[in-house]
Amino acid sequence: MRYLALLLLLLAVGCGGQTSTNNTSTNNASEQSTQSEQPSTEPCAEGTRRFKRPVDNMSMIRTPEQLEEYIAHYWDDFDFDIGERITEYDQMDTYSAFATYVMLLPQERADTLLRTLMRRANRSREVLDFFADMTHEVLGDPNSPMRNDEYYIPVLETLLESELLDEFDKIVPQHDLKMARLNRIGSIANDFRYTLASGATHTLHSLKADYTILLFNNPGCEMCGAIIDDICQSEVISALGRQLNIKTLALYPDEDLEAWRNYLPNMPLSWICAYDRGMKITEQESYDLKAIPSLYLLDKDKRVLIKDGASVAQLEQVLLESLEQRN
Repeated sequence: MRYLALLLLLLAVGCGGQTSTNNTSTNNASEQSTQSEQPSTEPCAEGTRRFKRPVDNMSMIRTPEQLEEYIAHYWDDFDFDIGERITEYDQMDTYSAFATYVMLLPQERADTLLRTLMRRANRSREVLDFFADMTHEVLGDPNSPMRNDEYYIPVLETLLESELLDEFDKIVPQHDLKMARLNRIGSIANDFRYTLASGATHTLHSLKADYTILLFNNPGCEMCGAIIDDICQSEVISALGRQLNIKTLALYPDEDLEAWRNYLPNMPLSWICAYDRGMKITEQESYDLKAIPSLYLLDKDKRVLIKDGASVAQLEQVLLESLEQRN
């Protein structure tokens, strides 16, 4: 099912070009993927080089075995020895290719395959920097729709093993790794104290609920308003809320308390609306708040089910899946 969904997604966005109906081509998909030529070493104008994928058309891949072969040979035409000429590569094409590669990775092998890719990039500082920037853009940037800390962690760990980086070069990836390891899915969320408009304080871990929706938000933030509306209008969350004790904690992590108080009348009455007095979460870096809104879903033990999400559809899906497992 996952294989089919990925294939349909890639075909829908045109990653595979025109759909092929040639049965001979389909049968030869695996054969093509194992017969990649060596990368061209001829100089190109800056930003014009594109590397060939193992097959010309994703629609030629019809079986899980062919997909596995495709992934294994995906980077065969990329010249990892190109050194300072890395600027010849069309950055948009390569970033798009990497995003496609990430979508295709089997979850159980993603860690190994991403580490292997970063070790292949460790041929020169120029190539390593290119891959470090690219992986951050796709997997680490808080505004990337493909942000994935579980995939970014092996990338950063492998990057930090490189002898091409000195201690100064490692400062940023070390910090990124520290933040990526925070509040991982399956771990207990870091506790913190929150303050209500009344001045009363409580802790996250003292909040009794079957599920806790934790939303870091700012007053007047358009995306925050949109996600608040989506949660309130969700029939799935409303229905589950009638069966289960689901609490929503909307936390303001910044320091403009006047703006926060003025915005409170716009917030749902049933929610717990609070702020982080003294900005302790930011100071202690107990949560990664590079982008707002930031949505978490926690179970009754405050175990993380969703980390830094921004989609109510994801929230609904994980709630339903978790409820099925409980039953």
